[in-house]
Amino acid sequence: MALVPDNTLLTPTVEDGRALALKIARLTIKAIQPDEATRELLRPGYATDPDSLTAAAHVVAIEFATIAAANDYWRAERS
Repeated sequence: MALVPDNTLLTPTVEDGRALALKIARLTIKAIQPDEATRELLRPGYATDPDSLTAAAHVVAIEFATIAAANDYWRAERS
C-alpha cells in the first residue's frame, strides 16, 4: 500500500493539497487497522464522539501543514 499517493506531496493547488491530506489520513488509518471489518465495526463509535472527530481533524491538519510546507505554501498562486 502506498501511503503517499504517486510518491509526492507536490500539488498544483491548495484545494488539491487539502484533498491529499484527507487521503493520506485515510490511508494511515487503513495501514494502522488493515482489517476492513474491524474498521467498519469501530466507525459508529468514533463517528459520533466529538473528541474522536476533533482528533481526526487534527491528524488531517498536520498532514495538510506538511503538504503546504512541501509546496512552499503555494507562493506562485499569491503572485
